[in-house]
Amino acid sequence: MTDSTGATVPGASLPPATSIYSNGSATTPKANQEYNSQLFLKLLVTQLANQDPSSPMDSAQMVSQTAQLASMEQMTSLNATTTSNYQTQMQATATSMLGKTVTWTDKDGAAQSGVVSAIAFSSTGKPQLTVGSSAVGLDAVTGVKVAA
Repeated sequence: MTDSTGATVPGASLPPATSIYSNGSATTPKANQEYNSQLFLKLLVTQLANQDPSSPMDSAQMVSQTAQLASMEQMTSLNATTTSNYQTQMQATATSMLGKTVTWTDKDGAAQSGVVSAIAFSSTGKPQLTVGSSAVGLDAVTGVKVAA
């Protein structure tokens, strides 16, 4: 990796990009968040140490970059919190369906219905409802009513 002057920064490399949208599961941002902070500070120190005395680094630009890093860290933290809250809400919603009649669309596009007898929570946080002998994802449910 090189800094803004084109000098190679020893020991600096970027981590691979991660996304909660790639496979539906959230990644823990804490390690990458710290790594990004450490990398930023390492690059900043290297840039300051290797700057041209005739054209020093703009202090306003340095403050701006630091503020952008802090903002990125806060957004990463907010994203993790939002993902956790979403998973908790899905679990609460699935739990409320226990003993109720649900309708859903199966893989062939046919409407099905039955009483929810059990709920399983996967490691991804997506609830699976057991309706008769079928495992139904919460996102496939199209209706809920009190069992007769």
